[in-house]
Amino acid sequence: MLEIIEHTLKDSIKLIPFLFVTYLLMEFLEHKTSSKINKTIKKSGKYGPLVGGVLGLLPQCGFSVMATNLYMGRIITIGTLITIYLTTSDEMLPILISENVAIGIIIKILAIKFLIGVISGIIIDVILNFKNKGKEIKEEHVDFCEHEHCHCEEGILKSAIRHTVSIFAFILLITFILNLVIHNIGEEKLSSLIMNNKILGPVIAGLIGLIPNCASSVIISQLYIEKVISSAIMISGLLVNAGVGLLVLFRVNRNLKENIKITAILYGIGVISGIILELIGFTI
Repeated sequence: MLEIIEHTLKDSIKLIPFLFVTYLLMEFLEHKTSSKINKTIKKSGKYGPLVGGVLGLLPQCGFSVMATNLYMGRIITIGTLITIYLTTSDEMLPILISENVAIGIIIKILAIKFLIGVISGIIIDVILNFKNKGKEIKEEHVDFCEHEHCHCEEGILKSAIRHTVSIFAFILLITFILNLVIHNIGEEKLSSLIMNNKILGPVIAGLIGLIPNCASSVIISQLYIEKVISSAIMISGLLVNAGVGLLVLFRVNRNLKENIKITAILYGIGVISGIILELIGFTI
């Protein structure tokens, strides 16, 4: 047990400076560009999924919440909302960067998520014809900082420190659990149990992705880094993961049937995409 704790601390503590620098840059980006992004997505019109796909890739932790609020005002279509949910990755980017994952691999992951997200959004808007034009639906607006109690208004530095401490705690806990499981079961056995099942892997990853907070992207990213899951399974989970976007959707949208439909579409796209990638032997 002492060896596991020591290994966990060594693996986790070294990430702190990388996490802090990454979150500092992300906070700067979010504070300086969030209003511009809001205006851009509002003006996107029929190109919503394409614009949403591009903006969803930006490392802004509250973007899925912003998209949810825009959808509740029927400013964007359901296709654009789904695209943003699929392309955003919550804590994936800072974790992969802090773990020194090759930039080429990170770009490929983002590119796959972008393609799947945009294509899915366009298809959804065309087939379901869910444009919602002319409807004025007034719903409660939920601000990300208010919802997460992160006090972003206190400044970039304090916000970056809060995010770093919060995510470090998640990483520390998850790394400890992973090390404990790997020690008792064995890395090869655990990996083969998930990776050799081309159906079960994406299904499980998708369920983890539905967890409506940063824990899900942390878990999925760490499993990939530890080589417990394949890149296809990782992408499946990250596609489903929309941060707290879904949580806010269920809170502000009184139409439970619509919420369930959006969640089911998101989960279905993520799992099916993962299964297809597994079947064709996709690797990064």
